[in-house]
Amino acid sequence: MKFAGAHVSIAGGVENAPLNAAAIGATAFAMFTKNQRQWNAPPISEASAAAFRENCKKFGYTPDLILPHDGYLINMGNPEAEKRKNAVAAFTDEMYRCQFLGLKLLNLHPGSHLKQISETECLSHIAAGINSALAETEGVVAVLENTAGQGTNLGYTFRQLAEIMEQVKDQSRIGVCIDTCHGFAAGYDFSTEEGYAKAMDEFDQVIGFKFLRGMHLNDAKGVLSGRLDRHDSLGKGNLGMDAFRRIMKDPRIQDIPLILETPDESLWKEEISILLSFAREA
Repeated sequence: MKFAGAHVSIAGGVENAPLNAAAIGATAFAMFTKNQRQWNAPPISEASAAAFRENCKKFGYTPDLILPHDGYLINMGNPEAEKRKNAVAAFTDEMYRCQFLGLKLLNLHPGSHLKQISETECLSHIAAGINSALAETEGVVAVLENTAGQGTNLGYTFRQLAEIMEQVKDQSRIGVCIDTCHGFAAGYDFSTEEGYAKAMDEFDQVIGFKFLRGMHLNDAKGVLSGRLDRHDSLGKGNLGMDAFRRIMKDPRIQDIPLILETPDESLWKEEISILLSFAREA
């Protein structure tokens, strides 16, 4: 089955995320577990965690359909050892927070070399950070998100993601989230039937659909291979609505959270409805 939703707010507590998702007709959702632009946050209370789990149960959101995202400040590929250590500690804390909430997935942006080390070394640092976090936690899968390749960000090719994954010791706890805007910006042409087939065949050969744990469904303001990470509403950017119809009708993509991060939240309910209608066409 296909499950679609959006990255919803946790204002007032994480327990409000499933309520916000249900209000827009979402059958899956994404969230942060803390302020995404701060290093530290108070722990989630037992009462808040219990309310979160109860609200998820009430609206049928199972852990495999919820895709939390880690903080934007984390760079486990940082060339400076002390900063890298702090990033790994922050990511591990995010894993703990997901574990405490009973969640199974944690989405992350791989990291950046900052023009100070090689790509190969940076990718190895990222893998080492993931290994450290997995060793300290239980049950939560680290889900690598492909990037647009802006600046010195790595993870913009499936091969780079695979290089990280190959160095992760516990293969049962590593996965991938494909962001359509990022992929398009990095050169994967999801806007045409031929381009989509080529991109997804490459994904299957280099990584494998068994590792696909979620997708971010975003149109793109930028051009193909433009390395611009600017999301647009569905059908309003350079991907076009047919790109999302192809995804929703692709039989290889099943039972994972398909998440909107489109800029106009007032359209989310309509966009989710459109996505689910595409799935029913299959």
